[in-house]
Amino acid sequence: FQLQESGGDSAQTGGSLRLSCAPNGYYGVFCMAWFRQAPGMEREAVASIDTVGTTTYADSVKGRFTISKDNAVTTLYLQMNGLKPEDTAMYYCAADAGVDLWWDVQEYHYWGQGTQVNVSS
Repeated sequence: FQLQESGGDSAQTGGSLRLSCAPNGYYGVFCMAWFRQAPGMEREAVASIDTVGTTTYADSVKGRFTISKDNAVTTLYLQMNGLKPEDTAMYYCAADAGVDLWWDVQEYHYWGQGTQVNVSS
């Protein structure tokens, strides 16, 4: 089970980007999540979506980011609006079954290679 992110780019403060994550197989039984990691910082959870579509967000992105999945084409998305310079990071897609603590990196065994987001002021 492999994950491939895309959509990372440079944007200005207040701009928008949409990230995509394409698993190479059926992911209906997995909890899916987005994490990010800035240089010198620990990887942090951004948002997750479970098997029934329940979403959870980090406080820092609530109201600005939206996680969703398109079951028809097996793709996970992260719509990012109102971007801020502090959103600059490498963004990773993660997946696993039976996730209890959505924010915990240890809960996820499947990771993508990451896609870079840079937000300038």
